[in-house]
Amino acid sequence: MSGGTIRDIVVVGAGAAGALTAMHLLRGAAAEGDSGCRVRLIGPGATGRGLAFGTNAAHHLLNVPASGMSALRDQPDHFLRWLAGRAGPHDFVPRGLYGRYLADTLEAAAALDGAPRLLRLFDQVVGLGHRPDDPGAPVTLRLRSGQSIDADAVVLALGNFPADQRWAPPALRHSPLFVADPWAPGAFEALPDDSDLLLVGTGLTMVDVALTVQRPGRVVHAVSRHGLVPQPHATAPAAGRPVLPVPPDLDAKSGLDPLRRAVLGHLAAARRVHGDWRPGFDSLRPLTSALWQQLPRADQARFFADDLRLWEVHRHRIPPVSDRALRDAVDGGRVAIGSGSVVGAEAEAGALRVELDGGRTLRVGAVVNCTGSQGDLTRIDDPLVSGLLADGLGCPAPVGGGFDTAPDGRLLPGSPRPPAPLWTLGSLRRGNLLESTAIPEIRCQAEDLARTVRLPG
Repeated sequence: MSGGTIRDIVVVGAGAAGALTAMHLLRGAAAEGDSGCRVRLIGPGATGRGLAFGTNAAHHLLNVPASGMSALRDQPDHFLRWLAGRAGPHDFVPRGLYGRYLADTLEAAAALDGAPRLLRLFDQVVGLGHRPDDPGAPVTLRLRSGQSIDADAVVLALGNFPADQRWAPPALRHSPLFVADPWAPGAFEALPDDSDLLLVGTGLTMVDVALTVQRPGRVVHAVSRHGLVPQPHATAPAAGRPVLPVPPDLDAKSGLDPLRRAVLGHLAAARRVHGDWRPGFDSLRPLTSALWQQLPRADQARFFADDLRLWEVHRHRIPPVSDRALRDAVDGGRVAIGSGSVVGAEAEAGALRVELDGGRTLRVGAVVNCTGSQGDLTRIDDPLVSGLLADGLGCPAPVGGGFDTAPDGRLLPGSPRPPAPLWTLGSLRRGNLLESTAIPEIRCQAEDLARTVRLPG
């Protein structure tokens, strides 16, 4: 920074990724005595909540123990200290509580001596522009309210988009008994009290929804192509057990098949040493993105087609208490989980008759879309994303969803032009990093981005 120039930085999206980015911008500037920047955080809704942490249901728990959820990389006990004895390091606390923690942590950063001013705008960015002939020109952001603002650097912290609906036949998509987005406000208010339900998707969203809507006298059917359900975390921590080293020659340079064999061998070693595959999986976490980037694109595409679901149910696990509750509901006949795909649907006297592949049919009072966030940017109904792609300011990652980015998270343009001062993080980098959707990764990306975008140029 020179000459006292104010550098305007805008963070688009006020959920977890946006709050973490703004917080690290403020903390970094305060620590370095950098008063030459101004931070705007733009997004509707409560700060720090977003899709993941906007719920207030007590049974919607973090999928990571409290000890792994600090917002600060250099203070791993920061969240535990904020909890102030309300939970221990191995507890899984309600997600809504974590949203409050993020908001409080951002507020504390804004109050630090020497921190830049934080401007919080409860609005939505619907488009932006940048002159391709002048890389140093500001980015102009257009807001839903009609306001326009300029920024020297923009971080897109857009979080998760609503689930894809392409799997649903037209008769189902257009039915009032189809819940397209289970996280939309009031999504379950119109569900019939006395009817069975069908949840399509058996991942993390299904677990939350099933535990919310299950009750005596109702069967909640849940189906997906593979019928795989997230595995639970271990009921006891692995403290005191020997650390399982990752094989020093583990790499992906020879392609997917040898890598798959090496990973399976490593997990088998974890079972021998620990009696559990989980420490083996967790020891791979710091290496996952580097291994992913070594794979040829054809192998990355093959992984998404053949291996992704099996990987995800072991990598993204659920709390033991949630697993027990789901198993109790299954054993009690209130939840039924299996494989299947929806091939047809028709209205039938205030209900839906849904046909699954294999000839099975279900009569249900509603169908809930639990297939998870849409990652294909070309299919997302969002004016900001559509405009970025149409104007060539960004382009989709070649495989896996999200934007194609440079190693520092800067958007790579979709046309022959210099990159604009646009960066992103979190789920919007999944195609490039694979491991990019959990808080432990996002907090590191946010801190690194904050340092990058505060620098001129």
